[in-house]
Amino acid sequence: MKILVIGAGGREHALAWKYAQSASCESVFIAPGNAGTAEVGENVALDVTDYAAVAAFVQDQDIDLVVIGPEQPLVDGMADYLVGQHITTLGPSQAAAQLEGSKDFSKAFMDKYKIPTAKYASFHTHELDKALDYVSQHPLPIVVKASGLAAGKGVLICESHGHAKDVVRDMLSGASFGEAGSTVVIEEFLQGIEISIFVLTDGKDYLLLPSAKDYKRIGEGDTGLNTGGMGAVSPVPFANDAFLEQVRTTIVEPTVNGIHAEGLDYKGFIFIGLMVVNGVPQVLEYNVRMGDPETEVVMPRLLGDFAALSLAAAEGRLAGETIEMDPRTCVTVMMVSGGYPGDYQKGIAISGIEQVDGSLVFHAGTKIHNGQLVTNGGRVIAVSSFGDNIEAAVSQSLQNVAHIEFDGRFYRRDIGRDLMNL
Repeated sequence: MKILVIGAGGREHALAWKYAQSASCESVFIAPGNAGTAEVGENVALDVTDYAAVAAFVQDQDIDLVVIGPEQPLVDGMADYLVGQHITTLGPSQAAAQLEGSKDFSKAFMDKYKIPTAKYASFHTHELDKALDYVSQHPLPIVVKASGLAAGKGVLICESHGHAKDVVRDMLSGASFGEAGSTVVIEEFLQGIEISIFVLTDGKDYLLLPSAKDYKRIGEGDTGLNTGGMGAVSPVPFANDAFLEQVRTTIVEPTVNGIHAEGLDYKGFIFIGLMVVNGVPQVLEYNVRMGDPETEVVMPRLLGDFAALSLAAAEGRLAGETIEMDPRTCVTVMMVSGGYPGDYQKGIAISGIEQVDGSLVFHAGTKIHNGQLVTNGGRVIAVSSFGDNIEAAVSQSLQNVAHIEFDGRFYRRDIGRDLMNL
């Protein structure tokens, strides 16, 4: 089969890499892709917001499956358009993508289907006074979320009522996140350990993919500003069979059953962010696509023909399918541009990738300029490695990260350290 992957980041490189390995996959196209995806498939200079152009390319090239990587095109309805053109697509409908696109919608969904999550209340633009009153009576710390998509930056943990009120005012006025903040979700703070659960579903049946944990903060010891992710580990040591069965019965099955009961057209990935509080998993959020950089540790651990499984999900025939996983640990370390997640420069020359040995290199923000590999984003390169344990895997990644040079580069050396003694 021929597959078109939509996107340009490390997630899309890892997906394209996995599909290129699949026995059933003849060729992989990536739109628009990056310098790394060009090594595993063919990059296509499509404007992916022009759905008609994407559909025309699919039909011209006899593409069998389109896989939509990022959340924005899903929330914008790309899957609906392609399916309407009779194009087999892995990605939920616009209505289903509200599970990520609207935190207000997703919290109401969790309430309705009795899925464990933090207590909350939602407020709209015209309800500022009510929201401020609610904050005044809320125990500290307070979590304030912009309901819409905010590039991973719309969640703030406030240690004082004054700070929380300022955040609510900024969001509801449109000053901080525009339309994304026109509804805010205020919820209790959950203290525990995070884990990401990934599901491949056809809207009725599902498969659990490997668990992972990512590291959002820029600084070691989980300090500093939030980023798109500085690294990830899979599997998570405490996610044993008993824990995963608890997650399956209390969260995954009610989620998939709820999607089916609501009549939502959902063929794709569900990323469930959990906080484990005293051994009890609770849902922090849903994402309607794979995570990044988690995909860079999940895809390497998948065995077998993932292209065939993806097509089965897109065609609504996952029932009876199984999935195999490499039992080893995989760790990825993300190399980022100097200044990230604030202002940073692009177009900086990258060298040394050819010296990497015994690790996988996934490109997150790169391009070729005048024959030279250069940076093209805040997160630049993810180096993924296998090991018999976290310490061995992260050591292998760090050994190879040291070979890759670009001015201002930065990375965390402590990925997975918090999990080593669990």
